[in-house]
Amino acid sequence: MAAHLTLNDNSAHKPVAADVAAHDMSDLQARVARMPRAAKAAIVVRMLLAEGADLPLDDLPEDMQALLTRKMGEMGLVDRDTLRAVVAEFAHELGSIGLSFPRGLAGALDMMGNRISQNTAAGLRRQAGMADGIDPWERIRSEPVEGLLPLAETESVEIAAVMLSKLDTAKAATLVGQLPGPLARRIAYAVSLTREITPGAVTRIGAALAARLDDRPVFAFTRDPEQRMGDILNSVAADRRDEVLTGLEDSDPDFANAVRKALFTFADIPARVNTADAPRIVREIAQDDLATALAFAAANGQDEVGTFLLAGLPRRMSEAIQEAVRDKGTVSRKAGEAACTAIAGTIRMLQQSGDIAPPPDPEETPP
Repeated sequence: MAAHLTLNDNSAHKPVAADVAAHDMSDLQARVARMPRAAKAAIVVRMLLAEGADLPLDDLPEDMQALLTRKMGEMGLVDRDTLRAVVAEFAHELGSIGLSFPRGLAGALDMMGNRISQNTAAGLRRQAGMADGIDPWERIRSEPVEGLLPLAETESVEIAAVMLSKLDTAKAATLVGQLPGPLARRIAYAVSLTREITPGAVTRIGAALAARLDDRPVFAFTRDPEQRMGDILNSVAADRRDEVLTGLEDSDPDFANAVRKALFTFADIPARVNTADAPRIVREIAQDDLATALAFAAANGQDEVGTFLLAGLPRRMSEAIQEAVRDKGTVSRKAGEAACTAIAGTIRMLQQSGDIAPPPDPEETPP
């Protein structure tokens, strides 16, 4: 009987313990469900930081960073059961996400990238202003130096100093290098006056500058007319190129002069290429094209191009090319001009890609 009572007592005790555990678990889940999301975020972030995770919290909007920091300062101690429950809920929510969209218009514009027109993107930025969390300085930092120069030249030196301070070092250095000397010095001094400027003032300055950038009209062509015409004439036969340039000089001398500066032909090589780059250039040119072009040039009074290129080459390479030129004999105008055009095009490609030094400005080239 005693044994029976003991058994009954033990068996009766187990459901009671289970009920208590279930009740405690239900109560814990209810407490976690009622917990503010900011508190849960603070718990998860604190746990990850304790594990040594490098969290890019500065990517969050500033109001969220401030809320998270304040909440972490209020939390105090959290028991293990609550920690487990919060992490389990976080993991469940994370695992149930099927698709995420960027937060706000700024992220959406970044995601769309070049898939929408520049006019549409600029219009959306103007409509949103700062209300959607757009960082105006991201817009400004993405602008090429050529677009920032007018801002630096027309705004006050104090505003230009703030802009210069918010750019990455390489872009700021390039911008300073392209400014007129006296203006660059005034802006450099104005940087010393930005020590006590407030973040709010910097944001307002950025918003005003970004608005100026987005108010500009978007043009169909990204390159200047003289550059486009120069590219066309670079690939035109010499006699037709001279004919077109003569006509341009009669119609618009300034435009004709600008086009001439943009041209880069075979005859321009000695004035627009560094001798030290000759080996690199020759390696990129088909040897038959080089021999054809030099033979044609020599027969038409342009020996200086061959002399220039060969002077920068090792002796054996130079002698081999000269022998190939002699073997060419007489070259037709069509074949010669085609080879010269191909060589000039290769050099332009190498200069544009940065593989060799860019051409100097014709006006700055010493006589």
